[in-house]
Amino acid sequence: MTKAGIVTVAGAPNAGKSTLLNRIIGQKLAITSQKPQSTRDRVVGIHTTGDMQMIIFDTPGLLEPKYALQESMRSTSLRALSDADVIVYLADATNGSPVPLIEAAGLEHAPRAPIITVLNKSDQLNPNRRAELEAANPDAVLVSAMTGDSVDTLMTKLEAALPEGPFLYPDDDVSTQSVRFFVSEMIRETVLEQLHDEVPYSVAVGIEEFREGRSPLYIRAVIYVERDSQKRIVIGSGGARIREVGQASRKKIEAFVGETVYLDLWVKVAPNWRRSTSALERFGYHIGKDQRA
Repeated sequence: MTKAGIVTVAGAPNAGKSTLLNRIIGQKLAITSQKPQSTRDRVVGIHTTGDMQMIIFDTPGLLEPKYALQESMRSTSLRALSDADVIVYLADATNGSPVPLIEAAGLEHAPRAPIITVLNKSDQLNPNRRAELEAANPDAVLVSAMTGDSVDTLMTKLEAALPEGPFLYPDDDVSTQSVRFFVSEMIRETVLEQLHDEVPYSVAVGIEEFREGRSPLYIRAVIYVERDSQKRIVIGSGGARIREVGQASRKKIEAFVGETVYLDLWVKVAPNWRRSTSALERFGYHIGKDQRA
């Protein structure tokens, strides 16, 4: 009998959820950044081996929302928890023992799915600190998503917890999401890498044209910011910064799609889009009923 189910990875910002997803899938699907809150939407990876299939949800970090975008992020995370067959509660081991998931997520009651607590970044612990954490959290799995240490142990526990059932997707699929989604994320990741302070948090990326069936593959994308001053920063002196962003993004996209790409990149202002439910819907973010009210 085969096993298949949804594994939701949840936790605080910067716990390493995206790095863990990429490690399990064996290729980069989710963007990674030292900046917190880099994951804004659910990223889906599919890991199939033998008679087991995991549909893995990488989710935005659990936080107390302050504006509409963060409300959307929280809503996405909570939906992923409710959809899960197994939950990986990922915490940063360097911060010590984590609070229970029900508290971290602000839930009124525990999720229906079994929870596996995972303490990430174990490679940054000295032997004494590691021993203390293991003693205080005997049921937790200490891993390093960055190096892969003990991820195989986690996978064994996940497989044991998955329900029996048929595969939900073809065994050669790695995601349910479109190439356009990943292209927009790669561009946003490049902005996170190249710009600092507040600008990256004000950036959204829209794919306006995606012409397949010709070489090079033509992609027209727009980087949206909230203010004219941010637009000037993204463009840079004489257009130098936007050229650098475009070149770095194009290399990532070409490696992902396996063909030559012509990336036509623009910058536009969408005032206060992070606080606008209509703008969030236009950019593809999930809006809960309470946000529309």
